[in-house]
Amino acid sequence: MGKSKYKRVLLKLSGQSFCRPGGFGIDGPCLESIAARVADVCKLGSQVAIVVGAGNFLRGEAFSKTSHIPRNTADYMGMLTTIINACALQETIERMGQPTRVLSAIEVDAMCEKFIRRKALWHLENGRVAILAGGTGNPFFTTDTCAALRASELDAELLIKATKVDGVYSADPVKDPNAVLYDRLSYEEILAKDLRVMDHAAVSLCRENRIPIVVLNIFETGNITKALCGEPVGTLIC
Repeated sequence: MGKSKYKRVLLKLSGQSFCRPGGFGIDGPCLESIAARVADVCKLGSQVAIVVGAGNFLRGEAFSKTSHIPRNTADYMGMLTTIINACALQETIERMGQPTRVLSAIEVDAMCEKFIRRKALWHLENGRVAILAGGTGNPFFTTDTCAALRASELDAELLIKATKVDGVYSADPVKDPNAVLYDRLSYEEILAKDLRVMDHAAVSLCRENRIPIVVLNIFETGNITKALCGEPVGTLIC
């Protein structure tokens, strides 16, 4: 195992990584697999912050369109489900010997700490993984935007978006067998080509703060380690 070239990184985990493809909720083996990868990453020497999504339970925007629940309320419901994922991940990582804290933009005192920038930095500098839940604490913002915001706030040197695909494609590889996988893209190309790997607000925020993004497949063993060690993997956006 090599050594990370980054002091501090932010890992964005989709809610779908907590369950099997097409599944719902939290799958034990999937959770264990993610936790093991995070524990291994910590051994490389980087300070690790994690933003978790909630697609394995509920996506606010989609839910509001298929129900009578207003978008504001649906988004807050989605934020609460990120806390469920964050606490499950915390307990599993700590069982592997890696100290971890959950900090949330929404206050749930019985389960996690309130997100305060200096507190998050203190945990990171003392060797703890900081799992950041509750999105931005505001409706109408995705967890991708939250990841870009927290990466900017915490002075992260790299944002890794861990997904179920190998990187950024020219089209949906599931629907288009001729879709091309990009090795490298600029922020401007992502916005101009309207590539939906992250929402535009997240990409713009990373561009403004000069935070490179690596999009990779979390289910491929060793991918995150390769990214931290500077090896080519997935798609680099910079």
